[in-house]
Amino acid sequence: MRQAWRVGEVRAAEKNLMATLPEGALMQRAAAGLARRCALLLEDAGGVYGARVLLLVGSGDNGGDTLYAGAALARRGAQVRALLLTPERVHLAGLTALRQAGGFTTRDLPPRADLVLDGIVGIGASGGLRPEAAAIVRDLAALRGRDGERAVVVAVDVPSGVTVDTGDVPGDAVTADVTVTFGCLKPAHVLGPAAVRCGHVDLVDIGLGPALTGDPAVRVPDAADIAAWWPRPGATSDKYTRGVVGLATGSASYPGAALLSTAGALAGPSGMVRYAGSAHREVVRAHPSVVVANRVADAGRVQAWVCGSGLGSGAEARTELRSVLATALPVLLDADAINLLVGGEHADDLRRDAPLVLTPHDGEFKRLAGEAPGSDRAAAAARLAAWTNAVVLLKGDRTIVATPSGEIWANPTGSPALATAGSGDVLAGLLGSLLAAGLPAVRAAVAAAYVHGLAGRRAAVDGPATASDVAAALRPVLADLLN
Repeated sequence: MRQAWRVGEVRAAEKNLMATLPEGALMQRAAAGLARRCALLLEDAGGVYGARVLLLVGSGDNGGDTLYAGAALARRGAQVRALLLTPERVHLAGLTALRQAGGFTTRDLPPRADLVLDGIVGIGASGGLRPEAAAIVRDLAALRGRDGERAVVVAVDVPSGVTVDTGDVPGDAVTADVTVTFGCLKPAHVLGPAAVRCGHVDLVDIGLGPALTGDPAVRVPDAADIAAWWPRPGATSDKYTRGVVGLATGSASYPGAALLSTAGALAGPSGMVRYAGSAHREVVRAHPSVVVANRVADAGRVQAWVCGSGLGSGAEARTELRSVLATALPVLLDADAINLLVGGEHADDLRRDAPLVLTPHDGEFKRLAGEAPGSDRAAAAARLAAWTNAVVLLKGDRTIVATPSGEIWANPTGSPALATAGSGDVLAGLLGSLLAAGLPAVRAAVAAAYVHGLAGRRAAVDGPATASDVAAALRPVLADLLN
């Protein structure tokens, strides 16, 4: 698991750590790690000696890190130029070190560069880039290195122009190939459109870890977490002890939702799937192992319910939703079930002690919450989770899972392949299977999003993927992950 920390916590930790170190030691650690990563990139492209390096230097410590790193590269024979965006506020000691190492300043973008360091602004900045900086950043795409390829862009701590605590990109911003960050990850590295701007994120250890206190802003799972959480059958397991998941999905108008949610559930760890709904003939024809019924009341014993995908909005759908919410079982509400919550008719039904998971996309979120997620998607998801007393899985390229207590997880496996009709139905079935198998709601949501994202990537290897392709990819993805 990785963790990301907000700017306030990072600043406090840096202050405490600097109080124990010689003056300037923390910046030297950061600059050394930055220079080392840049040198590795240059070695891959022909070597450090003779390489053309451009520093985009703003004010403050971020500019200082950039200048000191440039000085280290210059001492190894690189041709280093620094374009100072705020000369009157440049880090003087860093600039002196660069000049003493043989680097120099320039007023304009050079015609060629192998590597560009983005040190325009650091984690203390807000808003998009100012016009002068934005114009320079737009012109970076034209820079070519000695091999004729586009110059590699390395962001210092975060790409300039992103909102560090939320992952929003409110205006012009740098798009980096690599981001070298110091001490810990920040939310912009793992959330929203900013995460895409970071490219590959390289974390440099500067000794900050012990100084970070309290809970992180965002948690990010890795494959080891998912494999450790995933329920597995034992020697004495049977289909009931593995968990039975019930699906109240699909309808005569949307039988595909029933089939896709069933496919997702069958790929999960539960031992049996029961389907209740008007698409029961289509479901049992496609999946003979599924036990079917016409309605929730006749479905039989289950350990968790999935409700909503393609359910419709009529009286029958409302009855099924109320029947599911009346149980003392974990419940996942998706799509139409979320829309049916709007208006408060089912507000009393949400006052339940058993786990509840909501899986909205942005449109469903807006209808339920009364406003769009906005620029701070993590905070919006947390507010909805607290209001509904539910785990909220807010779908997106960086899907967010939020709990009523404010715990935030960001999924790192998102794929554009999942932006296809029915993909969410597959996710709902898989997540429901995890709930039925006994996994706590937050872990079930995090694990399902992670595996679903990997399946989307795998399904799209040979071209555009359908939701059926995503469902088919779940089993090989799980085989790779768990074996």
